[in-house]
Amino acid sequence: MSATAVITGLGVAAPTGLGAERHWDATLRGENAISTIERFDARRYPTRLAGQITGYAAEDHLPSRLLPQTDRMTRIALTATDWALADAGVRPEEFDDYDMGVVTASSAGGFEFGQNELQKLWSKGSQHVSAYQSFAWFYAVNSGQISIRNGMKGPSGVVVSDQAGGLDALAHARRQIRRGTPVLVTGSIDASVCPWGWVAQIAGGRLSTEADPDRAYRPFDADACGQVPGEGGAVLILEDLGAARRRGARIYGEIAGYGAALDPPPDSGRGPNLRHAIDLALADAGAAPADIDVVFADASGLPAEDRAEADAIAAVFGPRGVPVTVPKTMTGRLNSGAAPLDLATAVLAIAEGRIPPTINVTPATEYRLDLVTGEPRPALVRAALVLARGHGGFNAAMVVRAVAS
Repeated sequence: MSATAVITGLGVAAPTGLGAERHWDATLRGENAISTIERFDARRYPTRLAGQITGYAAEDHLPSRLLPQTDRMTRIALTATDWALADAGVRPEEFDDYDMGVVTASSAGGFEFGQNELQKLWSKGSQHVSAYQSFAWFYAVNSGQISIRNGMKGPSGVVVSDQAGGLDALAHARRQIRRGTPVLVTGSIDASVCPWGWVAQIAGGRLSTEADPDRAYRPFDADACGQVPGEGGAVLILEDLGAARRRGARIYGEIAGYGAALDPPPDSGRGPNLRHAIDLALADAGAAPADIDVVFADASGLPAEDRAEADAIAAVFGPRGVPVTVPKTMTGRLNSGAAPLDLATAVLAIAEGRIPPTINVTPATEYRLDLVTGEPRPALVRAALVLARGHGGFNAAMVVRAVAS
């Protein structure tokens, strides 16, 4: 019988707060963490808003030797991993090195580090470029640095599938738990709020140019006008249920089901495949649509994509057949970090019996969604479905549910 993969630790670093408790409190209050960019002068750019992590100083959390060799993304990921391990009560030194693995996701790698080194190359010459550039920009760097810092030599890797990558990484980590690895560090932290990263995201043509933080990112709204990027995400600790119980760990929930599907090419005449990913996740969990108590939507903020997602949800659950929420309206879309943060928020909703709200959105009736807005909604939440879609046709869906005591 396959092992049951459960979440025993959360390490959250988000615009809404550092740490799971702060993030959850801010989310329940509906605090909008989207604001004018402060990390660089964005006045010359058509998009000037982002969800930014504030109050984080890497030197307060990491040894000084790590700072010259790491991007902001990696520093935050290392810190979030420390929090997740502490939350889970996992001490790496008490495990065999090969009993611990790391699987993360990334959508851009260490963009800010790469930008700084390219500036040195162009302005000063190659002799001024850091040797750390050889890996600090790389998509797999978070997995590598986390494994080195914690002595983790078990199955490890990185998944690159844009916004869907966070769920894909969690699914791969679950696969390793089922194969017998006792502990997996997984999830994602992304951070590309720098001029080079900003130009790359603007070039995609998906960003809102609205200047008002309360009006810039409004998925499923008649006035939706694009999306707002952000930085951060969540790192989670996965373990086998039996092992977690034997050591008396707190269990947030089970990764019960997962499905992934690729959209066909735009000129194929065929529709998107998000519904297929949802069906696969439900089947994998052995769950019926009626078993799902809330859906955490991907929520592109682009009308055509919002319609496709709403149609998929309505096709599975019926029109207004399940509560839907978009807490990322408070943080912006965190690239590969978005879905792990949604999953962490989902297990907190299961624990507390409250569905967090979607802010600044007046749901358009055409979408046929029961969108939770305004205030948190009290509810018995036993199972949640998290959706994520990546640019280029990636679709992922994951079911997380409570574990009976």
